[in-house]
Amino acid sequence: MLQKQDMAIAKVTDSTTAIDTLLAPFHQFGVNLGLSRIQTLLAALGWPHQSVPIIHVAGTNGKGSVCAYLSSILTAAGYKVGRYTSPHLVDWNERIWIDNEPISTERALTILNTVIAAIDPNSPTPTQFEIVTAAMWLYFAQSQVDIAVIEVGLGGRLDATNVCDDPIASVITSISLEHWQQLGDTLAKIAGEKAGILKPDRPAIIGTLPPEATEVVAARISTLNCPAIWVEPAVEVPLVDRTPPTSSTADSLPWVESGGICYPLALLGRMQLINSAIAIATIKVLRQAGWQISDAAIVSGMANTQWLGRIQWTTWQGAQLLIDGAHNTAAAIALREYVDTLDTPISWTMGMLSTKAHREIFQALLRPGDRLYLVPVPDHSSADLDLLADLARSVCPEIGSIEIYPDLVAGLTAAIATTDTHRSVLCGSLYLLGYFLKLSRSIEK
Repeated sequence: MLQKQDMAIAKVTDSTTAIDTLLAPFHQFGVNLGLSRIQTLLAALGWPHQSVPIIHVAGTNGKGSVCAYLSSILTAAGYKVGRYTSPHLVDWNERIWIDNEPISTERALTILNTVIAAIDPNSPTPTQFEIVTAAMWLYFAQSQVDIAVIEVGLGGRLDATNVCDDPIASVITSISLEHWQQLGDTLAKIAGEKAGILKPDRPAIIGTLPPEATEVVAARISTLNCPAIWVEPAVEVPLVDRTPPTSSTADSLPWVESGGICYPLALLGRMQLINSAIAIATIKVLRQAGWQISDAAIVSGMANTQWLGRIQWTTWQGAQLLIDGAHNTAAAIALREYVDTLDTPISWTMGMLSTKAHREIFQALLRPGDRLYLVPVPDHSSADLDLLADLARSVCPEIGSIEIYPDLVAGLTAAIATTDTHRSVLCGSLYLLGYFLKLSRSIEK
């Protein structure tokens, strides 16, 4: 438990103090799944989550994109929309949004101090994620949002977001083998944890799942009597089939159709066919429940959706650079599908955490003629670069070259020097992307 004097230190009132400093004393409690601590904390705060209607979104991959689509559409429809996602790439503020604005640092610090002050020093101390989650509920309740789109942090059943008994809808985007240390070492076990967000008689929107996971989720749906929608990927549509009339922004994007609704796709990659279809299916559930969401709001919301660091083009030192997390096998496969459309060899600048499936990620990404520039992930448990180099060479013996660099800047600088023959991609870790984005912003300033 955190001692009283530690909590006194943590209670920061100076609005210029970084959120990191305020939350630092709670980092020691790590990842500790369970609902008792968050429920105790929310009770002390007056149960703020009970006044916030939510859409709850779980999944191995795609849940962030689905949350981005949903919040953008609902904002375009005129609702006051909260959005909670994790992890952040650069700043804690990225996790908590209302409409198109992240929470301000000053407001975040005020609410976090309120949450920290509510901690019972005689009870088990909440984790860092639980404190931020409680702050999110309090912020959304105080702001009287019409609806909140809430992304699960880890798993589902015992995640700190899983405290609402009556969500408007529960969504499971995808299931693959990740975080097995906490969730279980089979797809069935992981599916059981993610299906823990489903609630009796409440709608369930489910993406494409492996058979082993489908069986578990279907059984849970049956037990809880959930009205279920099993979503198929959207399909591309020609220009003549686009309705309603659209803006020039929307017209410049590829268009797809799902559930009888045509809409543009602002996010890149084939995985957005299923992610966007999941969002559309969820919107249709809301419509059936009486929410006023026009086709025009769907088109506008989809056209203006943004999701930082996921198959996103940017620049570095004047050169084009594609950035993506690709921090697990399924995400790496999705990234490779996209770069295959570029029809050129790739210069990969990569760093990975020690806990990730290195071989499987390399198998998904690397092709003969590619180049690999390995860098550490700053301030995290980074995988050994020499071991990664040996593994990459065994996975793809015909790779063009493998080089190791002491930091991201050196690796990226070497990679973009090959842009006359290769496209440059930065990937392998969301933490590495966050470091890159923070570095880029500091250079711009």
